[in-house]
Amino acid sequence: MDAAPREKLHRLIDTLPAAELKAAQRYLEYLCEHGDPFILALVKAPEATEPLSNEDREALDEGRQALDAGDLVSDQELRAELGI
Repeated sequence: MDAAPREKLHRLIDTLPAAELKAAQRYLEYLCEHGDPFILALVKAPEATEPLSNEDREALDEGRQALDAGDLVSDQELRAELGI
């Protein structure tokens, strides 16, 4: 997904009057619930309660370092690489 629409949504949310926040929240929840089943599953998934292992922490640090270095691929590139 192009980052521009997501960034624009964040800006719009930041400028909404407080009285409109609940309505915006309900609408976004509606979109999540009636959209992609994978996204719906993520939204409804319980929060993880197990502590992170050292291996988990190392993997997260490695991912953050790669992100900071700009070592990433777009969704389209990944799909092409995976053949999907």
